[in-house]
Amino acid sequence: MDVRIGDKLLMKKPHPCGNNTFDVLRVGADFRIRCSKCGREVMLERVKVEKNIKSIIRKEEE
Repeated sequence: MDVRIGDKLLMKKPHPCGNNTFDVLRVGADFRIRCSKCGREVMLERVKVEKNIKSIIRKEEE
């Protein structure tokens, strides 16, 4: 899956704050993503993140 720094991810499951969009801060074996609503940063395994992505909103498309 082609995810780049600066993209927004629309996830299948929402964050506990109720938001389901996240900003990508770091890409590699792990992803660091930030909740767009509350600003909480989470570091997760690539496999776990890719499984839960509903769609990718590219930085250029905004």
